[in-house]
Amino acid sequence: MGNPAQKRLIRKLDLELFLSRIKPHAEPKANLEQYTITESAAATMLHLAAYTYDDIIGKQILDLGCGTGRLALGAAFLGAESVVGVDIDETAIKAAHTNSEQTGLKGKTQWVTGDINVIAGTFDTILQNPPFGIQKRHADRRFLEKAIELGSAVYSLHNHPVFDKKLMSRLKANNAQPLQVEASAFIQRFVEKHGGHVVAVYALPLTISRMFDFHTKAKQEIVTDLYVIRKKPKTE
Repeated sequence: MGNPAQKRLIRKLDLELFLSRIKPHAEPKANLEQYTITESAAATMLHLAAYTYDDIIGKQILDLGCGTGRLALGAAFLGAESVVGVDIDETAIKAAHTNSEQTGLKGKTQWVTGDINVIAGTFDTILQNPPFGIQKRHADRRFLEKAIELGSAVYSLHNHPVFDKKLMSRLKANNAQPLQVEASAFIQRFVEKHGGHVVAVYALPLTISRMFDFHTKAKQEIVTDLYVIRKKPKTE
């Protein structure tokens, strides 16, 4: 279990400041949809997991498609017992190693270069910001299926089904705090089919800066859905 001192509540602002120290990918690849999650969205996701659902502190964590380690290192900072990050991109994993050293969390983290299918075993909690499946159709489904296979609890970000101006306005009016929304019917069915249960869905605003040639705006604001999922207990 985690150190009792780690049970103290870490303010979301302090978590965001910590996450701002995690250097993003220097040369992200469009085909892998390597969009770095913002400090605000990552902090919201981790804060909910840690303090609303008690799925971080003292837990064994896996970050699927970890990139340079923002979610993984945030979980370690909040008091996870151990954290494993896996990514197919060797450059991202090297950056995650460096970030873990610079934040003093090298001893709590392990990094694996490879496809998500190289990971086996069981973890308390899975964190993931998977590809949305825009560049490669259904890429997000592999991540979701693997997450439910490996974890008791899953926190997974997905594109909101439609562009909802009213929802974006409500999020802005709510000072970018998450709002509970209905699950996508497709994702709900997919999760149930693979042995999971959707506990809650939170809409979060996410700002994507211009990173690739096909981006036409300096930045774009979108709504993402954070799915909180529990694995169903196996029946005899």
